[in-house]
Amino acid sequence: MSRKPNFIVMFLDDSGWADFRPFWETKYPTPHVEKLAEGGCCYNQFYVPQAICSASRASLLTGCYPGRHKVYGALPPRARGLDPSFLTIAQILQLSDYTTGVFGKWHIGDHEETRPPAKGFDESSGLMYSNDMWKYHPQSRHFDKFELQFWKNGKIEIDDVTPEQQRNLTTWYAEHAVDFIERNADNPFFLYIPHNMPHVPLFCSDKFEGKSGEGLYADVMMEIDWSVGQIMDALERKDVADDTVFVFTSDNGPWVSYGNHAGYTPYREAKGTGFDGGTRSACVIKYPNGIPAGQWSDQTFCSVDLLPTFAKLAGAKLPDYEIDGVDVYDIITCQPNATNPHEYYPVSTGRNFDGIVSGDGKWKLHLPHSYRTLVRAGDDGKPGEYGTAKIELSLFDMENDPYEATNVIDQHPEIAQKLQAWAESHRNRWWMERN
Repeated sequence: MSRKPNFIVMFLDDSGWADFRPFWETKYPTPHVEKLAEGGCCYNQFYVPQAICSASRASLLTGCYPGRHKVYGALPPRARGLDPSFLTIAQILQLSDYTTGVFGKWHIGDHEETRPPAKGFDESSGLMYSNDMWKYHPQSRHFDKFELQFWKNGKIEIDDVTPEQQRNLTTWYAEHAVDFIERNADNPFFLYIPHNMPHVPLFCSDKFEGKSGEGLYADVMMEIDWSVGQIMDALERKDVADDTVFVFTSDNGPWVSYGNHAGYTPYREAKGTGFDGGTRSACVIKYPNGIPAGQWSDQTFCSVDLLPTFAKLAGAKLPDYEIDGVDVYDIITCQPNATNPHEYYPVSTGRNFDGIVSGDGKWKLHLPHSYRTLVRAGDDGKPGEYGTAKIELSLFDMENDPYEATNVIDQHPEIAQKLQAWAESHRNRWWMERN
């Protein structure tokens, strides 16, 4: 009997679609992500359902949209967060004899019943929320009363993280991940690595500071790339690389208000909006036992689909309640004529339902809504300024206009009508239940 596959998900924080080669010709090298891509597939149209920290993470881990799990936006420190009745990928895989670990930023709950040990993780370490939610925040004094704590296996290991300690976060997470692989390679495992970086404030270790010659953001990305290499090397040493599904992506697009401390996306707008600059993340998946090497895919799928896909591969039972994700293994493995079983994917910002993307990724409908747009970028860790803009009911042809520049609703009324009907059904079924 063949062994069950291992699963690794590296989930970056606020990384831009164009922050790594081979998606973009960056000014700094990212050889390890390139190597990962050479052994697997790059997915050009991978989405998250909401381009904000906590909502995106809750959706990844539960396979549910924000309208169902009710985690919106970015949770404040000490928030209860995700309803404990929602099972995570880790809890589902634990029931199929997987060993589980998370090393990085959690941010879906900071009560005993919503921290990693209660949500299916045998081992854990990291911050409970974003690394800017501390007393050194450049704007908000709201965080003065909270210590930024570093947790390990359900206990506080560092009471109040210092700037010097933040420099070690990426290295610590990589080291913990490698150690986890070294000790658990003989049995199937699930490893979740939600790096704090490149969310501001930016920090990197001495071994990468100044190495890029392109500024601190580039240094940070090179250290993240290094962490990918460390994990790939560990998989090779333990002879489990072929048996491991390795997913590399981001929770949302860049926080462009921070200027030279933010990443880059070629798509419209960025983090905190329903445009593709916020919800489309670069994604690489390597799985030698299933994905042909060196592939590029324009097929559409979403972070909510990973849970049911992993469960199918692991022979694990799905929750006994309805989830939103579906098994997309045929899409991930580039099967000929594979089609997405979703009619659409909803897109939201906080508690606002912004619109939908068709399941085949060819069309995107924006409902009328306001959104934030950059007026002036900041510099060297200081935020800039946002303004507010509005979009009318709009239809975009994502095959020919992936930058959402031209509203073609008048040219394709039948497509718009179909997507409007799906959007209205989604709103009535889930979104209006939030209150």
